[in-house]
Amino acid sequence: MTSNEELISTLNIRFRGISPEEIISWAIGKANNPVVTTNFRPYEVAILNAVSEVKNDIPVVWCDTGYNTPSTYKHAEELIRKLGLNIDLYVPKQTSAHRDTTMGIPQIDDPRHAEFTEQVKLEPFRRAMQIHKPDVWFTNLRKGQTALRDSLDILSLSKDGVLKVSPFYHWNDTQLDTYLKDRNLPNEHNYFDPTKVLENRECGLHT
Repeated sequence: MTSNEELISTLNIRFRGISPEEIISWAIGKANNPVVTTNFRPYEVAILNAVSEVKNDIPVVWCDTGYNTPSTYKHAEELIRKLGLNIDLYVPKQTSAHRDTTMGIPQIDDPRHAEFTEQVKLEPFRRAMQIHKPDVWFTNLRKGQTALRDSLDILSLSKDGVLKVSPFYHWNDTQLDTYLKDRNLPNEHNYFDPTKVLENRECGLHT
């Protein structure tokens, strides 16, 4: 284990006993160029609210696949206004209408699904990260979402060495429901990710 990994392991143990806002404040204090990413899926409002309360001008990277439900788009617009989010939007280079004609949304066992995921999510995400070059990346990853995410923690390193901070990592839905209710924050459950389809599938951003 490297010294960085040892430090992260030590901090993860310590951070289990403090609030998300305290974790975020610590990370912001260490960061030169922080970002928070979102797709406005269920419970994303928690990380957006918590981070914006600590740093209200933090860039909020939204990689929009172009296949969100109308409900999700309405939810996104509501949160952008309500929280005053500093949104930086990234979209695929090809329109969804064009792709629907040539490819559609391939099933996950279709060989074209990898190319679909690359077009609508991975390429826009890489483009965003190349432009922002963050040293701290706030996410709303939580334990129990996927097998990969179960292997992470509040703090982890991306494959590019960026410090990923997931302040709500050990929270369950009931705790988050209380968090949102106490702050009068809306949630969104009518959400569909065409690159994952199944909740326990990874799309590639966190691998």
